[in-house]
Amino acid sequence: MKNYNVGIIGATGMVGQRFITLLDKHPNFRIALLAASSRSAGKPYGEVIDGRWKLSAPMPESVKDMVILDAEKDIDLIASSVDFVFCAVDMPKAEIRELENKYAMRECPVVSNNSAHRLTPDVPMLIPEINPQHAEIIPFQRKRLGTKRGFVAVKPNCSIQGYVPALSPLRGFGLKSIAVCTYQAISGAGKTFATFPEIADNVIPYIGGEEEKSEVEPLKIWGGIDGGEIKLASSPVITAQCVRVPVSDGHLAAVFASFENPPSFDEIKDIWKNFKGRPQELKLPSAPEQFITYFEEDNRPQTALDRDIYGGMGITVGRLREDNLFDMKFVSLSHNTLRGAAGGAVLMAELLCAEGYID
Repeated sequence: MKNYNVGIIGATGMVGQRFITLLDKHPNFRIALLAASSRSAGKPYGEVIDGRWKLSAPMPESVKDMVILDAEKDIDLIASSVDFVFCAVDMPKAEIRELENKYAMRECPVVSNNSAHRLTPDVPMLIPEINPQHAEIIPFQRKRLGTKRGFVAVKPNCSIQGYVPALSPLRGFGLKSIAVCTYQAISGAGKTFATFPEIADNVIPYIGGEEEKSEVEPLKIWGGIDGGEIKLASSPVITAQCVRVPVSDGHLAAVFASFENPPSFDEIKDIWKNFKGRPQELKLPSAPEQFITYFEEDNRPQTALDRDIYGGMGITVGRLREDNLFDMKFVSLSHNTLRGAAGGAVLMAELLCAEGYID
């Protein structure tokens, strides 16, 4: 893979900060510029983020003196200065769609962490190990936008990153129905314990929009390209509940599944152990060596112990067993701001670069 100059749009938020820490030492991606809202534009990044840095890793010295650009007013300058941008902005969805389209139509590819374009039919929504073939929709999107280089690609919701990878290689057994309850970390809301005191000794049984995303987005990932659009898969049926728990990072999922032809538990474990996706084949820099790790212990995976496996890019699974209503149940875990957000977007960008979609 060659080297690329990249920009981070929405660099001041928690996901933007994650992008900075992941890209600071990246072998192929160089942070060329940072952009945010007009409130932060024109000021050095270190000055704007003073007292607002939310990660345990320190702010890289390389970005402290970077002057923040205006994500909306400086589009022409940004688009002409980088090979592509990562986008993680906090705006209404309609405004995000408009902003990302503007960058794409200025021939600047957009690798987005936002939800605004996830269900746009010709925008690929990628878990790189699961549906890399959906990148083949990009020429159709370029035709719609009237671009040669520009396009938008998005990563899916963080809450589905733990259980969709575990279920995907089992779809050949006729996956019929899924029930899932996710126990989601506060960083998914851009919060820390210092800024979210009401979560102490508490569980909040509602996360706006999260259950709808959990029930629909897997169907796009499992869908197929037809007539210049990604059509949603017709099955399985999915029902979800999503709750916020007092954990800093890591989304845990309790999953129940039924099949037309239920596989044996030994078959499932063997499939998980041996599953490799396109990122592993290409040996991409951010790809975990082992995508899915199964624990035999009854009390694993645990969020505090296992969320950082393979740099937070691996998926962990445990407690596979029979269920009284479904064919099986298990618990899975993913790191929501690494695999589920910035890290997943970086891996997606690596894939798109390696496959020639970002030249």
